[in-house]
Amino acid sequence: MPRRTRRVASTATLVLAASALMAAPASGTDSPSVPEPPGAHEVRFATFNTALERPGQGLLAKELATPDSEQARNVAEIIQRVRPDVLLLNEFDHDDEGLGLRRFQDHYLSVGQSGADPIDYPYVYSAPVNTGVASGVDLNGDGEAVTEPGSPEYAEDAFGYATFPGRYGMAALSRYPILTDQVRTFQTFRWADMPNAMLPTDPETGEPFYSQEALEVLRLSSKSHWDVPIDTGRGRPVHLLASHPTPPTFDGPEKRNVARNHDEIRFWADYVTPRGGDYVYDDAGVRGGLAPGARFVIAGDLNADPNDGDGHPEAMTQLLEHRHIVDVRPSSQGGRGAAARQGGANEEHVGAPELDSADFVDEPGPGNLRVDYVLPSRSLPTRGSGVFWPTVDDPLFRLTGDYPFPSSDHRMVWVDVLR
Repeated sequence: MPRRTRRVASTATLVLAASALMAAPASGTDSPSVPEPPGAHEVRFATFNTALERPGQGLLAKELATPDSEQARNVAEIIQRVRPDVLLLNEFDHDDEGLGLRRFQDHYLSVGQSGADPIDYPYVYSAPVNTGVASGVDLNGDGEAVTEPGSPEYAEDAFGYATFPGRYGMAALSRYPILTDQVRTFQTFRWADMPNAMLPTDPETGEPFYSQEALEVLRLSSKSHWDVPIDTGRGRPVHLLASHPTPPTFDGPEKRNVARNHDEIRFWADYVTPRGGDYVYDDAGVRGGLAPGARFVIAGDLNADPNDGDGHPEAMTQLLEHRHIVDVRPSSQGGRGAAARQGGANEEHVGAPELDSADFVDEPGPGNLRVDYVLPSRSLPTRGSGVFWPTVDDPLFRLTGDYPFPSSDHRMVWVDVLR
């Protein structure tokens, strides 16, 4: 979270691999952090902010062209150990050809890492995100609209903070078919079109922070919001509702990122409420929220902790206390141990440290937080959950570690649901 994160959207890219589904359990470790494989009638949904973003366009795909990236190997091994059936990747740079994703599958996921079994995802959904896409207007309030990619000033005026299009992208990987003809994306939905939007104001003047010109184009999603239906073989699909809201920091007294994070999260709360999402329109111009009774799982790095950190105090309660959503509170002993070991801001936290999913700067900084979520609908019975955060005496602690992290500053979060 305390890094800048946002995203871009446009036409969707589907990558279909020819390989078959695999269900073999991971092997070669006595780690207590590795969950048992999901049962025959269960589907494991997971989210993982991989931190596989790079400072230049095309650099990630180039790095993944060989099997030599230590970070990518560690990320892949975590995936192989937990073995999710449906996985949302955050902070994986998007390229329109899907080259980075194909190379990650071929050179990393399809190769057993340190004794773990390979894993194959025949179905992949990726689409453009708003990060690094020029807005053409002044969004940071410095009086200038920067449209040349590469600089921090450009990133501030992009629809989502990034120095080039596609940075901090996301992708959905699945071992079950993705119903691509039913996918809905909301990349271009305007923030101002949300009723009673929490649009920021200048605290000194009380005037809107954004100009009318900016509000005419400013998109709600800092990356994108996706509704990705997954055919789990039970007649009705499960809708993966994927997003990666902006972190509620890196702004000024107007708290524009706090407000945007709140409303990006609110989008899903409205979308799954009957009639609550009537105002929503997708990138194809189709209006309305999720059909009543539809099964869903909200997943992603939502960059908001319900108790601690810099976010709006009501941002996550919109989902965690929603009548159609279940929070099974995935946890880990590694998260509890890290908070106690690292101290700093963690000592002042109200939230339970075993629920943390990100290892952030402790002093000065927000400390470790719960920001990554897998939230099923009440119509999906749950059977298990967890956060992959090994304790220091666990043989797999080498995959997460302490700063500088061998994989990511975020931990994978997973929940098993009946399909």
